[in-house]
Amino acid sequence: MLSSVSQWMRKYRTGLLFILPALVAIGAVFVYPMINSLFLSLHDIDLTKPWRGSIFVGLKNYRDTLANPAFWDSVWRTAYFSVASVGLELLIGFISALTLNETFAGRAIVRSFLLIPWALLTMTNGLMWIWIFNPHYGMFNAILTKLGLIDSYRVWLADPFWAMHAVILADVWKMAPFMTLLILAGLQPISQDVYDAAEVDGAGTWTKIWYVIGPLLKPALLVAVVLRTMGAFKVFDIIYIMTSGGPADSTKVLTFYTYEQAFRYYRIGMGSAVSWLITLVLMILIVIYIKLLGADVE
Repeated sequence: MLSSVSQWMRKYRTGLLFILPALVAIGAVFVYPMINSLFLSLHDIDLTKPWRGSIFVGLKNYRDTLANPAFWDSVWRTAYFSVASVGLELLIGFISALTLNETFAGRAIVRSFLLIPWALLTMTNGLMWIWIFNPHYGMFNAILTKLGLIDSYRVWLADPFWAMHAVILADVWKMAPFMTLLILAGLQPISQDVYDAAEVDGAGTWTKIWYVIGPLLKPALLVAVVLRTMGAFKVFDIIYIMTSGGPADSTKVLTFYTYEQAFRYYRIGMGSAVSWLITLVLMILIVIYIKLLGADVE
């Protein structure tokens, strides 16, 4: 009995020794920053007045944030961006995945080229779309002018309405291939016998998509939608590069609002509080995802 216990203890210590480096790394880059961020969110820290130090204020930063109309404006912009971008990416990704799931000449080459937008750095993608929307030599203005849709070149990124949609277009162009890959991965396990049986029953194309492919693809669709919703909710880099939150705050989403509080106005406590509010929303999204996927599996 003692021998078996000692053997178990040796194995336990050996296993712990192997995973210790990973635990240290996780603690250093994940656990400690989260705890420190929570600590900062409960304090009033103004880097422009370092002599004040760190003043404990409890939930004041959270109350002030929730009472700030600018915060709620950024929430609605974030929600609009997320719904619009994820919706377009889902539509494009679903159609692309259905197409690439078929057998045709050059399918492997098309799949390879599909990865190019997704593989590009976000900075490169943002700069490319800035050039496309350039008011003097941009391709977007040139195409619309040639088609007769506009009479003269426009400054799209300086228009509060069009700036948001330009950013959405840039995000969709980059991330739609990712959505395609996720949906395509869900289509691959579906046996050809399922399609053949549906055709024998007289099902047309739309009937197969709605009643056969849709239900079988639901878990993959849920994963794709939730992953991209969380990504869109945290969008920052493409907006920072293309519009920097402007014009007139029309593209100032939650993450950019957080950035301004922490690194432009040097209100570290307020910025940390906003980041924890974003984390809370994302946790709610994850719970919804688990519930939906669990109900689907059952």
